[in-house]
Amino acid sequence: MLATVYKSIPHVKITPLKIANSAFKSIHSQCDRNYPLEGVRVLDLTRIVAGPYCTMILGDLGAEVIKIERPGSGDEARKWGPPFINTTTETAYFVCLNRNKKSVCVDLKSQKGRDILYKLAEKSDVLVENYVPGKLDEMGLGYEHFKGIAPHLIYCSISGFGPDGPYRNKPGYDVIAASMGGFLHITGPQGGEPCKAGVAMTDLSTGLYAHGAIMAGLFQRTKTGKGQKIDCNLLSTQIASLINIGSNYLNTGKEASRWGTAHESIVPYEAFPTKDGYYTIGTGSDLQFQDLCGKLKRPDLAENEKFKTNQLRVKHRIELINTLRSIIVTKTKKEWSEIFEGGSFPSGPVNSLKETFDDPHVKEIGLVQNLEHPVAGTVRVVGPPVKYSDGGNSVRSPPPTLGQHTKDVLETILKYSTKQINDLKKENIIQ
Repeated sequence: MLATVYKSIPHVKITPLKIANSAFKSIHSQCDRNYPLEGVRVLDLTRIVAGPYCTMILGDLGAEVIKIERPGSGDEARKWGPPFINTTTETAYFVCLNRNKKSVCVDLKSQKGRDILYKLAEKSDVLVENYVPGKLDEMGLGYEHFKGIAPHLIYCSISGFGPDGPYRNKPGYDVIAASMGGFLHITGPQGGEPCKAGVAMTDLSTGLYAHGAIMAGLFQRTKTGKGQKIDCNLLSTQIASLINIGSNYLNTGKEASRWGTAHESIVPYEAFPTKDGYYTIGTGSDLQFQDLCGKLKRPDLAENEKFKTNQLRVKHRIELINTLRSIIVTKTKKEWSEIFEGGSFPSGPVNSLKETFDDPHVKEIGLVQNLEHPVAGTVRVVGPPVKYSDGGNSVRSPPPTLGQHTKDVLETILKYSTKQINDLKKENIIQ
């Protein structure tokens, strides 16, 4: 661990930059360079979605992720079923967010349990938690408690609303942040009710922001030799994710509205009904629109004075969309895929999950992978979506059962004896 290296050179009189670079080189000379985070240890005190998603990405990149769970129950997502996998108690929800991790059950309300975490922090590089701000401080597990014990630690807090402001103690879930952050206001059918996204996009975006922030923190530590606290929250992430819609309001005062699958500023750009479902078409330029009209065997549409430019197409949206709908509804998704093959404009069918995972492209790139779970048997997961030319990331181990690695971690990392471990079990400090 980088922490170990720092402690091994406390009396060397060189600048923090040189200390950090020496540590960085020392660690990476001893490990497999195929994984960017090989040799980095992460303490994962997160549950549900945003935090576990963040730490799973770090685990995919080679970090050793130790998931600290409550004895007896663990991560709440372990109970979020049905569906369960292969008639076991393992939920599909938990499985999708917790591969490449070790589960250690520790009672953090007890002093002996906190002592275990302090000792692990000394030998770790990152701690990620997603408690309501202030909760861990009350338990003696806040950043200030760890800063003295492990000054090298990157401590990342993920919360609903952050540590400041009037909402700081308010619990936050994805749909609440999406509601308060404007996302539900702009999502749903035109003139209809607000809709949440089909998956927890605010949670996932926050997990991605947190993962990137942790990587930046680790990189900065190679320059300074010091850890730091990072705060990520769902509401700020959601508002930042409004991108052009937020910019429209901030700079022009333009209020947003719901457009279904359509685009406010580009026409055509939406899902059209076909004989057997929906097909999405987007034309981001006038040349792409001309190409679409050619594929539809309606070159007259491209020549129509009402539709020659995108600005005109936006103005005459209803007339053009109604015409396109009357054409596209005459064929199936498969037929349109064949007709649009090789086109300059983006297009694709609205797939069911079966169609998505049966897609020949998805199969050929090997995105779905199989893991052998100790209880549930074969488990299928969607692997990392990012590829590296030199190693990078991979799915190496299945999501852990509750407390599966407690004994191993205490023995191998903290050097606890069998008697110490058994005594802690008898006291219900660990599981």
